[in-house]
Amino acid sequence: MNTKVKEAATKEDNLCVYMKGAPEKITARCSNILVNGEEQPFDEGAQNETTLANDRFGNMGERVLAFSRLFLDPAQFNKSYEFDTQSWKMWGDKLPIEANVFDGSGKFPMTGLTLVGLVSLNDPPRPKVDISVAKCKSAGIKVIMVTGDQVPTAAAIAHKVNIITNPDLEFNNIKRNNPHLDESEAWEKAQAVVVHGETLGKVHAAEETYDDNEIEKGRQIQEWIRKPEVVFARTTPSQKLLIVDACQRLGHVVAVTGDGVNDSPAIKKADIGIAMGSGSDVAQNAADMLLLDDNFSSIVNGVEEGRLIFDNLKKSIAYTLSSNIPEISPFLMFMICQIPLPLSTVLILCIDLGTDMIPAISFAYENPELDIMERFPRNSKRDHLVNSKLISFAYLQIGIVQASAGFFTYFYILNDYGLRPATTFQLALQESQIPDE
Repeated sequence: MNTKVKEAATKEDNLCVYMKGAPEKITARCSNILVNGEEQPFDEGAQNETTLANDRFGNMGERVLAFSRLFLDPAQFNKSYEFDTQSWKMWGDKLPIEANVFDGSGKFPMTGLTLVGLVSLNDPPRPKVDISVAKCKSAGIKVIMVTGDQVPTAAAIAHKVNIITNPDLEFNNIKRNNPHLDESEAWEKAQAVVVHGETLGKVHAAEETYDDNEIEKGRQIQEWIRKPEVVFARTTPSQKLLIVDACQRLGHVVAVTGDGVNDSPAIKKADIGIAMGSGSDVAQNAADMLLLDDNFSSIVNGVEEGRLIFDNLKKSIAYTLSSNIPEISPFLMFMICQIPLPLSTVLILCIDLGTDMIPAISFAYENPELDIMERFPRNSKRDHLVNSKLISFAYLQIGIVQASAGFFTYFYILNDYGLRPATTFQLALQESQIPDE
């Protein structure tokens, strides 16, 4: 009872600093823990219990925040004390835990706090995200999760949405469950990897010491990305840029989604930047595409629609080009073999404008093929809208077949009128030599 009375009096007389944030960051600044309303030393046992609780919440896919407090000494910090909260990044990490004396420059202690507790937030994925991720995988699209959540939470959420299909084959879990395996064997066996932002930062800092050889820079990050299932946790905006750059170095066409100001550099650098409709104006201005419903499934629908448009354009172009050979071949035969001209220029215009235009436009309304989301993504450097394969198909295959069918019909009709095919050669030349009466 005396402790509660004393604490109530302290609350009346003292100022109090409250801090919340990532559990690993907050607990590193705490020296006490609040248990049943009393402050106790934050010893190794309490630290282990806090870590287990944090991991338990994280493995459930929940986001965890730690809360701490510190009652300031009224002799140094009275209620009229003016704090400097603008330059905290310059001095906050340099204060020792036992710092009790301040120079009056507006600094308040950020160490020696009391851990109040952990709070878990249930933020479930949007409906049908797991189905959309499965569609992406079947379509050959790799989905990489980049989040600010801690590693257990990121891994649990990634498993819920099918980004990580088997947690037992995750690199860290393999090392934990098979201590006899060395790191190289565990890496070969792993199908998924969850990378902490600090590890990513250390690897990048080490690779910055390399020379200007572009092959060496980003090699470790590229090795992570080459794994079938990749998750990056506790990442910073600068680290998102490193991830996008590493994916582009591997030749991938990168699409980045985000909604905050911190996501805008990565959205700008990506080949396709996608911003959420409810996101910040900075992210929307940096993006190439705006997602109005903030639903990942809409991106998959957009991919399917884009593939459908690409396929229909190729069909329309192939149909249009295929008529060139049967239209030009009668003129070639007329000039080379002097066969009477089967088609006049007016008739060709009638065919192009009267019959070819409507079928070519109708290809735009074709339904998607059944396997449209089961194909591997096309190579942007090789698979263009009009390539050698389409030209050979339109000219050498379909064009020649159509021209052969046209000449067969032409000679067949002339044969019915008594003109055998052999007699048509040089016939146009003979007609031009008939003298006028």
